[in-house]
Amino acid sequence: MLGGPPEPLPAVHCGEFVLSLARPRLMGILNVTPDSFSDGGTHLDASAAIARGQAMAAQGADLIDVGGESTRPGAPEVTLAEELRRVIPVIEGLVDTLRVPVSIDTRHPQVMQAAIRAGATLINDIEALQAPGALECALEHEVGICLMHMQGQPLTMQQSPHYPLGVVSEVRDFLAARVARLERYGVGRQRIMIDPGFGFGKTRAHNLTLLQQLPRLVDLGYPVLVGLSRKSMLVGQPGVPPRERLGASLAAACWAIQAGAHILRVHDVAETRQAVDLWMDTLAVEE
Repeated sequence: MLGGPPEPLPAVHCGEFVLSLARPRLMGILNVTPDSFSDGGTHLDASAAIARGQAMAAQGADLIDVGGESTRPGAPEVTLAEELRRVIPVIEGLVDTLRVPVSIDTRHPQVMQAAIRAGATLINDIEALQAPGALECALEHEVGICLMHMQGQPLTMQQSPHYPLGVVSEVRDFLAARVARLERYGVGRQRIMIDPGFGFGKTRAHNLTLLQQLPRLVDLGYPVLVGLSRKSMLVGQPGVPPRERLGASLAAACWAIQAGAHILRVHDVAETRQAVDLWMDTLAVEE
């Protein structure tokens, strides 16, 4: 049985933005893709994507995460030109109209650079800056950085995930090593977040174990971002469409914040905002 969440970290820095972590933050998912697992094709038009980002901010999103390449299991890569075509107009439109950080969800340094020039203030990288040039991009710009764990590549990562030393230990060791590398190059810890990568090269049992033992990652001392929203790991039976996983998504969100997560990456901002606010307000009630 979990007790109360650990003491909150003070803040995370994303360029000009400083986000207090006294309460959990919500990152709204904005996929500008035809094939993302839950909302692919919904916001392909730049104006529709910008409107969706604005709506999520109005519903309580503290950050908006823009992605132009699906990284669902089995997803093929897209060309750099196509990824740039999808995300840059959306980032520019959001930066011009919102006062919340806009994140670029990419593993490609060329897209990182262009997105930062367009106004993005957070790099959210599923490959934890391992691609050639990605680390250099992070060092060049004073933006926030989210390092995620993934075993394998999106096209094949779910074929045979395995963790001989235990999923929690291997994920923890990987993230600790990536963080240490950034800090050796002089990146301040206030700019760094970590993400265990739920669903990225992990079985349902791996994912549930990570969620159960999330405090072991929180203990590393960095803001922990979790992406559980609508994922298949949340339901035990096959065939439940992503949009019908809201109940499980909210339960997982509350478990995650109770375990110490600082940022929740979600599709359903309004509903998650209600659930998180009630959870935190209940914890704050004095007997």
